[in-house]
Amino acid sequence: MTDVVLAMRGITKAFPGVRALDGVDLTVHKGEVHALLGENGAGKSTLMNILSGAFTDYGGSIEFAGGPANIHHPRDAQRLGIGMIHQELNLVPHLSIADNIFLGREPRTKRGTLDRALMHRSARELLANLGLDLSPSRPIRRCRLAEQQLIEVAKALSLDVRILVMDEPTSALADAEVARLFTIIRSLAADGVAVIYISHRLEELEQIADTVTVLRDGKQVGTQPMAQAQRAELIQLMVGRPIGEMFPRADDTADTGTPQLAVDGLNLAGDPLNGRTALHGIGLNVHKGEIVGLAGLMGAGRTEVLQSIFGVHPRHAVSGQFRIAGKRYSPTSPGHAIARGITMIAEDRKTESLVLGNTVQFNTTLSSLGRFVRWTGVSRRDERAEVRRLVTDLRIKTPSPATVVNNLSGGNQQKVVLAKCLLTQPAVLLMDEPTRGIDVGAKAEIYELMNQLAGQGVAILMVSSELPELLAMCDRIVVLCEGRVTGEFNRADATQERILEAAMARQAVLSSDGAT
Repeated sequence: MTDVVLAMRGITKAFPGVRALDGVDLTVHKGEVHALLGENGAGKSTLMNILSGAFTDYGGSIEFAGGPANIHHPRDAQRLGIGMIHQELNLVPHLSIADNIFLGREPRTKRGTLDRALMHRSARELLANLGLDLSPSRPIRRCRLAEQQLIEVAKALSLDVRILVMDEPTSALADAEVARLFTIIRSLAADGVAVIYISHRLEELEQIADTVTVLRDGKQVGTQPMAQAQRAELIQLMVGRPIGEMFPRADDTADTGTPQLAVDGLNLAGDPLNGRTALHGIGLNVHKGEIVGLAGLMGAGRTEVLQSIFGVHPRHAVSGQFRIAGKRYSPTSPGHAIARGITMIAEDRKTESLVLGNTVQFNTTLSSLGRFVRWTGVSRRDERAEVRRLVTDLRIKTPSPATVVNNLSGGNQQKVVLAKCLLTQPAVLLMDEPTRGIDVGAKAEIYELMNQLAGQGVAILMVSSELPELLAMCDRIVVLCEGRVTGEFNRADATQERILEAAMARQAVLSSDGAT
């Protein structure tokens, strides 16, 4: 008797001009959490899309529970009990949470009508297990990215699965939400469900994975027990070279004079309908050459702080005092902010920072096209030259500046966003989850770039759900809880425990007071 539930043998897959998979083997056991590692473009998602029936044309064989499996349609995978949480969220924005969770398999009453009471009751229970207090009738478009990610998890958990594929399920989650998700994963594994877990966060894999398989350039380059795997060894397997120090934070480069960015008494009206957290009296500052981090749990208001500074929210919803290099600044619109030396990398690059159907060149110069306007019109020659320089400097892997951004890997898409921001020549750079969903090699390059920018005097305000990232890269960390500042730590004093304690401080106060 064997406990092998899945055996993929010699899997190959080609796209025009690209061999995405080249003879990959993957064996997964019942009740096992099997990690799948690799850089963006290594073939991880392609392999899982074959398993889930999304890609129907491939070479090789698949065995499921000891017998051959013909998976050439998503329904084939579902019948076998294979569920998948995709890296790119697969939700319908205009439908409700409950409608999305049960889409295509809605329960019916005896009269054949939709049993909405059962849908909402089941959805509420699934959400509660993930720590989400959301109305099942809320439209997906009014949910934050992190909430949408957990709704995808709830959707997968509503299925009776034997194998659950999780592709970057924690990329937008803070540590508390990750811990809750890990509890659920361990429970699934204890019930015999096999979990295939894709993540770029190596520290997560050390907590949750039993086995790890590494892909590089479409080939399997290693499989071993996670307990025996060394982080440096895994990184070298992934990228084919040693990376060196992961967080190359230089010595403190901050100017102690007038802050480059000063925020005092920032208030933002909440909007529960659209999932916008209210802010209450936020105060912070960032000096030239300083990297300041914003920490907090999901819904703490971190993104709202950056958006308020960048002029995203309506003017009537925002109040407070803002100064740039000592001069008063009123955040009225993103264009207004960019003109005053502020630029922002949004949390969701695909919907907020990029025009996916357009080119690398179009996206890179979108916020600074005025730099290339001459009396005869836009100088395409100067524009191309500047884009080529940034492509080289940032090591963006693209066939040419004319390549459509949607065809690039996640890490290279994020570099295009960075290029767009840098072309505005910012004095203040707002970064919301700048390394979300990108591989370890691209992360190291972005950290190196942040150091360079700080060394040049740029003030950086950074949101991240990865505490090791904040602790390693930031000179100071400001902690938020429910729209209020509940802690601030210098680099030397900050620890994960102190940050988490501050991140839950107001919730603890409310709980002890019996407030709601």
